[in-house]
Amino acid sequence: MFKRLPEGAAKTVAIKVDGRVIEARAGDSVAAALIAAGISPTRLSAVSQSPRAPYCMMGVCFECAVTVDGVANRQGCLTPVQEGMQIETIKGRREIGA
Repeated sequence: MFKRLPEGAAKTVAIKVDGRVIEARAGDSVAAALIAAGISPTRLSAVSQSPRAPYCMMGVCFECAVTVDGVANRQGCLTPVQEGMQIETIKGRREIGA
């Protein structure tokens, strides 16, 4: 669905996604970096565990929600990548401690 436009030699940053280091273009959003790296889904829905992935890319739908540097439910499409960023995809409903 999405296709990256040719940009020449863009600066890259290293980010970690689910423990795996990937290269992302500086200035990209987290969602764009995940799409470019072929990482999908970004989360599993809380109720049915169905796979979800970036959809609107403008902050309306929350389908691109990920955990960024320990902060849950961040919209990947609105979060710019930064060197050393730690991203975790969401695996369905989270457990709330007692």
